[in-house]
Amino acid sequence: MTMNDQSLDRGSHDTADDQLDEFGRPEPPLAANELETLLGFLEYQRATLDWKTRGLDAAGLRATVGASTITLGGLLKHLAFVEDFWFSRRLRGRDANFAWVTGTWDADSSRSWCPDPDETHDQLRARLQKALAHSRKMIDEALAEGGLDTLARQAMSNGESPSLRWIVVHMIEEYARHNGHADLIRESVDGETGE
Repeated sequence: MTMNDQSLDRGSHDTADDQLDEFGRPEPPLAANELETLLGFLEYQRATLDWKTRGLDAAGLRATVGASTITLGGLLKHLAFVEDFWFSRRLRGRDANFAWVTGTWDADSSRSWCPDPDETHDQLRARLQKALAHSRKMIDEALAEGGLDTLARQAMSNGESPSLRWIVVHMIEEYARHNGHADLIRESVDGETGE
C-alpha cells in the first residue's frame, strides 16, 4: 500500500491539531465550536469509508453480503455522486458532475451504485477524492457567504431550502449508514473488522 492509499486527502479542512487514529482517520475535536465539530465528524465518516475500502482487488470491490446488491465499489461510486449532488447541485445550484454515471440518470437512478466492470479501486477512489475536493470547495464558498446558515440554492421537492448545517448533518448520516454496510461487506471479504 502506498502512502497515498493510507487516507483520503482532507484538503482545506485539515487543521494542525488533527489526531489520526490507528486506521488513519482524523479524530473529531472533543471541545470545538459547531462548525469544527460538524466538519470533524464529516471528515471522520469520509475517512471511515476510505479505510473500509482500502487495498481491495476487483473481487473485493464486487463482493456482496446476503441478499443485498451493495458492493464496496458501489459505495465508492455512490458516495462520489452523493457528494456532488448535495454540495455542488443542491447547495451551490451548480450542475452536478453526473458525466461519470453511465446511461441516463433520470431513467435509472441506481446507476450511481454500479461501477463499470473494468473500474479499479484506484479509479473509484480517485473519483471519490475528486468529489471530496470539490465538495470542500463548495462548503468553503458557502461558509464565506453566510456560514452554516447559508441556504441551499436549489430547493427540495417541498419547495424548502436546507441550510448548509442541515446538509452537513445529512451527509454525516449518509456516510454513517453506508459505513455500516461497508463494515459487513469488508468483513465478508477478508475478515477485517474494527469499530
